Amino acid sequence: MSRKKIRENLYIMLFRLDFYNNEELLNQADIYLEDEIEEASNKDKKELKDKFISALEHLHEIDAQIEEKSKGWTVKRISKAELTVLRLAIFEILYVDDVPDSVAVNEAVELSKLYCTEKAKGFINGILASVVRSKESNMEQNYAGN
Repeated sequence: MSRKKIRENLYIMLFRLDFYNNEELLNQADIYLEDEIEEASNKDKKELKDKFISALEHLHEIDAQIEEKSKGWTVKRISKAELTVLRLAIFEILYVDDVPDSVAVNEAVELSKLYCTEKAKGFINGILASVVRSKESNMEQNYAGN
């Protein structure tokens, strides 16, 4: 399965976040992995589940970034499709080392074209650019402090 397809499947799994509690989410993830993506290898399914669980573990920090960078918007006010794109991209930017930030942003914009309104890509791109700038600034400060 391609990285793009893994990302899209992870988007679908993460979309369910606001509809189930954590215990149900894990059960829903298992059902999805077994019933909906039969063409995936066991390795791909394991990667998807591991990333899904990791995103859940970091959800509070991810949502805090969204609210901070969206200036006045809360996660409750953002459409579920846009919110899920943002959550996935910020997860990749902050917690997935083998995905370059620019790829995470570009892929988020591509996902927004599939699942969101036309205006969403600018909103998503702006928030993600701000997250990347903050990450780079923090890395520079940490490097200068060492």
